[in-house]
Amino acid sequence: MTPRPGGKARQFPCRSCGADVEFAPGISALECPYCGAHTEIEISGQPVAEMDLATMLARLESEAETEEVAAVQCASCGARVEPAADREAFRCPYCGASIVATETSHRLIKPQALLPFHIERKKADVLFREWIGGLWFAPNALKKLARLHGRLQGLYVPYWTYDADTASRYTGSRGDDHTETRTRTVTRNGQRVTETYRKTVTVWTSVSGNVARSFDDVLALGSNSLPRKLAEKLEPWDLESLVPYADEYLSGFQAERYQIGLAEGWQDAEGQMERVIRRDVCRDIGGDHQRIRSLDTRHENVTFKHVLLPLWICSYRYHDDVYRFLVNARTGEVQGERPWSWVKILLLAVVIAAVVVAVIRLNA
Repeated sequence: MTPRPGGKARQFPCRSCGADVEFAPGISALECPYCGAHTEIEISGQPVAEMDLATMLARLESEAETEEVAAVQCASCGARVEPAADREAFRCPYCGASIVATETSHRLIKPQALLPFHIERKKADVLFREWIGGLWFAPNALKKLARLHGRLQGLYVPYWTYDADTASRYTGSRGDDHTETRTRTVTRNGQRVTETYRKTVTVWTSVSGNVARSFDDVLALGSNSLPRKLAEKLEPWDLESLVPYADEYLSGFQAERYQIGLAEGWQDAEGQMERVIRRDVCRDIGGDHQRIRSLDTRHENVTFKHVLLPLWICSYRYHDDVYRFLVNARTGEVQGERPWSWVKILLLAVVIAAVVVAVIRLNA
């Protein structure tokens, strides 16, 4: 069952035996865990619509296609996730803390699209075992602890995507290098001599100009709970494969609801765009060095989508610190956090030092 607005759960019964079915990664269908029957998901042939950002912000998200979402918030890390159906308590996918399903209601912009799970749990489990088994200098208790408390969970993470046409005017300086032959007097062998040498000199010229670029699907994370550095390392996502949102894709998985809103997400995307525009400006200036004094950018035809992207996530605690293991459930890209055993590192340093001393003595 999939959580629905108001705390109700929408059921997807098996056509063969009537049991609840869940989304099966990799085949884009619902699969019965009892009889194995498949129920195909009807995929809309309509493209995922882009929504105008300025219009949406002017309406303050109040008249958008929204939904009333029943969600619980983790007291430990602040993640806001939909409670699993028929479960009064469960573990937070981000920090592993126990959550009691006391629901609160929020009116949020409805997801317009998502990427369905493609990597199956079995494959994600294999990736997890390989990753944790290959950790050097990890505490001895870590592998056992992570396997006991770090069960993988399937989670849809909220993102915003933004499109924009940009036109930028800049002023700055172009630096061109050239070499000059110069002379200097130096003392060599007690004698004062004159010698020539070559020196690189940069000549700066004031410049101004214009650059333009269109951006498509600039990603902005909608979660405060997923570390940004880890999220960025999971990219790229195959956003060209986005499908229109349907409840069926969430069956058997959890979904986090966004904590970073539409306007804040746009600020993130705008910053990403500016970094690209600055590279464009530097290329336009040319030369060997570039300095940008001013940059004025206009953003036009700005649109957005609210999308959900799939992760397999495992969180575990070691010495009161939280560590996470993540799998991009589309590409299989693996990222993780891990503790270090400084005792093992120190012992290795001692062994290396002993070997170096022994080699020195043998060669003495």
